Amino acid sequence: MSKLLSHHLSLADFEISARKLLPKPLYAYVQGGVEDNLTLYANRQAFDDYFLKPNVLVDVSTRDISVDLFGHRYSAPVGIAPMGIAALTGYRGDLSLAQAAAAANVPFVMSGSSLIRQEEVVDAAPNIWFQAYLPGDTVQIAPLIERVRKAGVKTLVITVDTPVKANRENNVRAGFSTPLRPSVALAYQGVTHPRWLFGTFLRTLVKYGMPYFENNCATRGAPALSASVVRDFTDRGHLNWEHVRQIRQQWPGAMVIKGVLQAADAARCKQIGIDGIVVSNHGGRQIDGSVPPLYVLPEIVEASGAMLVMADSGIRRGTDVIKAIAFGAKATFIGRPFNYASAVAGQAGVAHAIDLIVAEVRRDVGMLGLTGLTGINQDLLVRRQVLAHWRERDIN
Repeated sequence: MSKLLSHHLSLADFEISARKLLPKPLYAYVQGGVEDNLTLYANRQAFDDYFLKPNVLVDVSTRDISVDLFGHRYSAPVGIAPMGIAALTGYRGDLSLAQAAAAANVPFVMSGSSLIRQEEVVDAAPNIWFQAYLPGDTVQIAPLIERVRKAGVKTLVITVDTPVKANRENNVRAGFSTPLRPSVALAYQGVTHPRWLFGTFLRTLVKYGMPYFENNCATRGAPALSASVVRDFTDRGHLNWEHVRQIRQQWPGAMVIKGVLQAADAARCKQIGIDGIVVSNHGGRQIDGSVPPLYVLPEIVEASGAMLVMADSGIRRGTDVIKAIAFGAKATFIGRPFNYASAVAGQAGVAHAIDLIVAEVRRDVGMLGLTGLTGINQDLLVRRQVLAHWRERDIN
């Protein structure tokens, strides 16, 4: 391990390093939520609402935290969530994320708002999942899905919580847009962040040319930097469950719906024949005040039947992973910290971040007196309000 990485002891440490490294607009894009960031911070606070009750004097010398997802046995119940423009925050970021995940045998979901062609990433890491934002122009949906199939993707993730463009005020304040607009302020950010300028942006331009949004549709989209080109943000407000049914008929592999927060929507997914769902509020990036997934997981799991239920949004520690599993999630996904890790140290940084979180899950399972994931359930949890009630009762 490099000296740089040895100082990163938790996922949170990567954000500290990335904040210094990245230009302000890019850091703001990754870090921020929407409006007042209520949901962004509530996602973390939700996990703090619950405490764990360990078992003791159990032989935990051998522990298995592997999990089966859509016929593949992964080494741990934690993977990398889809993140747009990862190749702009870290050099060849999508490849760094995909290859590190493949080496560690954890799931990686490639974002539809990525800057490297999905075909290239699949060649480097054949077991990736691909997340699609459905084009607002419905004529383009089927060609996009067909392209994903031909690329060799086996697991398709459809994100459904973006019917209209989110109010990301922090992006505007920081000068972030897609495409990025050349300006004196943007040039200043590049010059004052030379490691990113030379190690990521100029290195990419020299070796591969201007990066483009390669995967939003069946054909190439807008460039990442342009003074005049406007990225296609065609309204998706008209998209509905019938479009999902059509994709289900077209798509031969595993199909996942990401962005579910209501049991009724989970039931609709089950009726259509969806294989899995991700309970998610998009990391607090869509509607401010939306509920943290942890609070609605039990009712969604109950409505999901045999569907595979996963969760993301706010997970940062091994204990967070365990709490989500206790409420019924089969696996969990983490976004921002892996983006930061890629920015800081490329594939090696992502590999180190994966090692950290997987080691935490394995350690915490042992500390709870368990030998695997099957023993994780709500009996291990106590909610903070209950503790407060106990304390009040004891005082009275």
